Amino acid sequence: MTEKSRLLIPILVLMLLILVQNGESVWLNLPKSGNKCVTEEIHNNVVVVGDYVVISDDHLHPTPTISAKVTSPYGHILHHKENVTHGQFAFTSSEAGFYLTCFSPDRPGEGGALSVNIDWKIGIAAKDWDSVARKEKIEGVELELRKLEGAVEAIHDNLLYLKSREAEMRGVSETTNSRVAWYSILSLGICILASCLQLWYLTRFFQKKKLI
Repeated sequence: MTEKSRLLIPILVLMLLILVQNGESVWLNLPKSGNKCVTEEIHNNVVVVGDYVVISDDHLHPTPTISAKVTSPYGHILHHKENVTHGQFAFTSSEAGFYLTCFSPDRPGEGGALSVNIDWKIGIAAKDWDSVARKEKIEGVELELRKLEGAVEAIHDNLLYLKSREAEMRGVSETTNSRVAWYSILSLGICILASCLQLWYLTRFFQKKKLI
């Protein structure tokens, strides 16, 4: 193995882990009435962990409370809390699609402006590697290799998901093209039939009037 190859391997591993570890923090400014939502597209059988905390922009004490609700793409409620200033949710996705997380103030129109910080951890980023290391008694290089193995599995699952979505979209596109073609043929047939009927009617009309 050349010196250049030895230098490239750690860089590729680091890039691989960065790409797979899906974790993000989102700030939401809540309106005084109504709610504010954030969506995240998640495919099937993925671990999701989220933490949220309310912050009063006007530094009110005590901090006004909110309601939080997480729903699946098919409307199943995965997490619902009221009168809270912070909380956590965790679930394993059973449906592929967009998961919706909504926050709303418990007393609309009262109090000052509120913000919510929500920290998403999805897939391999949500895994508790410290617990894994203690349970399996691994550390150092072996632990990093285990993380890399998890990253490769996550990439593989994501590629399979993208492949299935591509096949689904291709099927929808082909079905749509087929229907458009049949619709065009039907429209053309109706136009030709209408023209023939119109020609037949005009011919009979002129014959009755003895114009032809």
